[in-house]
Amino acid sequence: MTAQSAKNNNNLMRKAAFLIGVVFVAFQIWLLYEPQQPLLARPIHLSFALVLLFIYKPLKADFLPRWLTIAIDGIVLLASVGICAYYLVEYDRLTTRMENVSEIFTLDIIAGSALVLLLLEGARRAVGMILVYVLLVFITYALFGNFLPGWIGFRGFFMDEAIEIVTMTTAGVLGITTSTSVSFIFYFILFGAFYSAVGGGQLFIDLAIRVAGRATGGTAKAAILGSSLMGSISGSAVANVVSTGVFTIPLMKRTGFEDYRASGIEAIASTGGQLMPPVMGVAAFVMAEMLGMPYSSLALAGLIPALAFYLSLFLVVDLTARREGIRALTEQEVSETAPIWPRIHLILPPLILVAMLISGYSAAYSAVGASFASLVVPFLRRSTWIGRDEIVDALRNAPKQAAEVAVPIAAIGIVIAVAVQSNIALKFASSLVSLSEGSIYASLALAMLGCIIMGMGLPTVAAYIIGAVLFVPAIQKVGIEPLAAHFFIFYYCVLSMVTPPVALASFAAAAVGKAPAVKTGLSAFGLSLVAFFVPFGFVFDMGVLAQGSNGQIALSAIGLFVATSLWAVAFGGWCVRPLALPVRILIGLAGLTAVIAPSGSLVWMCGMGLGWGIILLLILLTRLSPDNPGTFLFTKSGTMTN
Repeated sequence: MTAQSAKNNNNLMRKAAFLIGVVFVAFQIWLLYEPQQPLLARPIHLSFALVLLFIYKPLKADFLPRWLTIAIDGIVLLASVGICAYYLVEYDRLTTRMENVSEIFTLDIIAGSALVLLLLEGARRAVGMILVYVLLVFITYALFGNFLPGWIGFRGFFMDEAIEIVTMTTAGVLGITTSTSVSFIFYFILFGAFYSAVGGGQLFIDLAIRVAGRATGGTAKAAILGSSLMGSISGSAVANVVSTGVFTIPLMKRTGFEDYRASGIEAIASTGGQLMPPVMGVAAFVMAEMLGMPYSSLALAGLIPALAFYLSLFLVVDLTARREGIRALTEQEVSETAPIWPRIHLILPPLILVAMLISGYSAAYSAVGASFASLVVPFLRRSTWIGRDEIVDALRNAPKQAAEVAVPIAAIGIVIAVAVQSNIALKFASSLVSLSEGSIYASLALAMLGCIIMGMGLPTVAAYIIGAVLFVPAIQKVGIEPLAAHFFIFYYCVLSMVTPPVALASFAAAAVGKAPAVKTGLSAFGLSLVAFFVPFGFVFDMGVLAQGSNGQIALSAIGLFVATSLWAVAFGGWCVRPLALPVRILIGLAGLTAVIAPSGSLVWMCGMGLGWGIILLLILLTRLSPDNPGTFLFTKSGTMTN
């Protein structure tokens, strides 16, 4: 194939992908107003996603001739369309058959096996081999579990049983994960694509620079503000890093942050966007489905922990900048950003999204309404008018991003089906409780460690779903409420994005900032420790998750904010002047005690009293003797270890 013919072929495929994507969007909008049966809507959705994924991510294998990679791509594309045809033709039979009773035909086994193989290859192209390895472990377990010893073994499934469970019911790849993609995720990705295309993301960044740029460590604060705002819309840590980091990391480096420190700040700030309502991350939609609660209620429950996360991060960056003498942006540097007021009306689409959610509209309908607003609002002022290019970009990016999410999370349906049907989830939970000897703290610590290990190299949604299947039953057995249990797992799966040795958000930030990947990962992880124990606060106090009376919720929020502020002072190492290491450790222990102890308990009050007592003493000593407040309490200078 000549270079020119290859170029023409690529152009043709891009045009085909765009048209397929537009039909995909139209299909999803139609589903919103004309809901269809799961075994009709979900296979069509998944087939669209597979086709788009294989077009946008063609096979790359240097050891194979070009003609063969093209042929393989053609085969998987045809197979993806064939899967859709199978479910359409067999729809009546599949919806009326009785599981474990009705006959399974050879066609079912062929189609089911093909779908599993397509999902494995799609997951590989979308997120890499780590998820594929996890899926292969569960597939192997399903077929050969009878060879395993002890509690982990089970009778195993025959091939036809496995195919029935995984592909012919709504318990496997067409189950809760694909349902979430169809009913929630697609529409919020659509909103994010349209809002970014009309300049909403750039507005967030510029607004953050204008608000925080002139403060001490202002570039880092602007990165945190901008990434939290953008992350609440994009719901993807890596996408957030790439979209905001190209602006914020060079700014931070310009004002004195080392390249790996700037990249680490951006990585952890972007990661936290998955915790920030109104959109949060993709995993949050799956969580709402698993809990059977409205997404708006879930987003409200996640607000206080997200604010605690960003408050602690904001404080530690501020205190570190004071400790290390990081300069602020000058008036001239701030003024280099585009004026905010001519674009301020672009803030309306996310406000409309929030207003619709609060008003009781469904999450999907609210996202579509906000997407439509994104197309209309720019025309309120001539300077922000959009044209054909912006709309084309949004219609290209939305289906593409949706496909890159839909295929991997559909594949995780294999894990759920095998874990539930083999009873491994309950066995694992019992073993975890036995290992922790019934201790709440030990069970939570083991679950936390498991989520972080699970999340290394996996997308947050994949880590969360597996973590929810394996760990939620275990920590519920020791008395943790379902909402708190799911949020606990979700929170640590989010933080796994910056946990070495495999930290996807950190690696992305290192690439953007041209910084050493290992140093960036360690820096981001060090900063994440500032908010690392927030989940222990809400498992013991449901008011933090907006459960209870307004007064209880307010007191719980204030208690968490004050406790995490202590922890931030210890990490930032600054209270009027640089703090000596022993003082930082003492304040940190007091803050940690206040964060993880049940709110209002004696231990909680002791931690709060000790920590804030030390801070008040330091301030008093400095005022009484500004020249020599106590060399054993303060140092002349210093840097954070992270």
